[in-house]
Amino acid sequence: QVQLMESGGGSVQAGGSLRLSCEASGSIPSNNAMGWYRQAPGKQRELMASVTSAGSVNYADSVRGRFTISRENDKNTVYLQMNNLKPEDTAVYYCNVRIWRTLYTATDYWGQGTQVTVSS
Repeated sequence: QVQLMESGGGSVQAGGSLRLSCEASGSIPSNNAMGWYRQAPGKQRELMASVTSAGSVNYADSVRGRFTISRENDKNTVYLQMNNLKPEDTAVYYCNVRIWRTLYTATDYWGQGTQVTVSS
């Protein structure tokens, strides 16, 4: 079983920065990806950024150039540095670990979510 512990959310004014952290514990095979999703009220949860254990990264268009994802494999920890925050970035942010079981199937684990609020 994999458990995720998030930290770093909060409130900030537009243009400010926040850094989210997520530490995973449990049995985590090397073929995994760690990422951050967000869900705003009335909207679906969407992927913001992800990074594989090999270091391949992916960003949503809405955050590319402002957010940076990184990870420390030896600590099973993923970070999301968020700069130049905008009011539309306000949402609950969820940490995710995806473990690939086969080439076509995977198991997702989720953190409890952390609120990010950006005021104008």
